[in-house]
Amino acid sequence: MARVVVDVMLKPEILDPQGQAVQRALPRLGFEGISDVRQGKRFELEVEGPVDRDALARIHELAETFLANTVIEDFTVRVEDADGNERPAGTGTAAASEGAVA
Repeated sequence: MARVVVDVMLKPEILDPQGQAVQRALPRLGFEGISDVRQGKRFELEVEGPVDRDALARIHELAETFLANTVIEDFTVRVEDADGNERPAGTGTAAASEGAVA
């Protein structure tokens, strides 16, 4: 069984009120030197069988249609092996979703 991680983040041009609230709170909590905070979502998918090109294409489609709102969010897909090492498996945006699975 392999783990595939999908990270979803707001596109850079989209305002992030939650990230801004965290950024404003950091100095009051003694954390200096943080110039920007963006919040996002992480999905960990346990995949039965090999994570081949077809499996990654299905996960990419799942991320694009269900996990991310591609109008305002970008996403990345990566595979974690048994040792926790990661390998990128593609990124997704509304404009560049085709062929993004490696």
